[in-house]
Amino acid sequence: MIHIDRALLDAVESFCHRFQRLTGRTNVWLAVQLTNLSVIVYFVWAGLFFLEAPPLARVVIGAFCAGVLYVLTQTIFKVPIEESEKSAYQRVAKGHRNPRRIRDALLRISFLTLSIVLAYPILFVYRLFAIRLALLSYFLILLTTAMLYLLACDPLPPCAGKLRVWARSLAPGKTRLAPDEVP
Repeated sequence: MIHIDRALLDAVESFCHRFQRLTGRTNVWLAVQLTNLSVIVYFVWAGLFFLEAPPLARVVIGAFCAGVLYVLTQTIFKVPIEESEKSAYQRVAKGHRNPRRIRDALLRISFLTLSIVLAYPILFVYRLFAIRLALLSYFLILLTTAMLYLLACDPLPPCAGKLRVWARSLAPGKTRLAPDEVP
């Protein structure tokens, strides 16, 4: 499984580099967007569970969600994307690899295993019993797996991105540049 993890991590990093050359956005930016999406999915999941729960469980679910939202505002949502990207750029400029490549390997492998092993049972439960919560739970596992792989990648040095350069060239009064010409 370690070899699969390493191959998948290299493929994700290659994708992130191509994405960064095209858009100018880093793997850190992508990971933050996936985090935001997973938070939304989590609260949809909790909301669906809330609707099906008895009254006492609703109070517990509501309090738990309020606690999760508070913790998110104190941790993940507190650090701006730019600051995280800056620290990643500084680490890469010094020639250091991302420490998450090794440190988070067991966590990535665990979530990858969950993603693979639970695919059929979740689909079976969803199709047979129409349990929406099972599908949302699996989607959260997939988002977390993708986020762990994105966070373990190293970004390229800062660049404008081909799409941004191309869009700027379309502005009135500017000369047209080829998409691969970065000013």
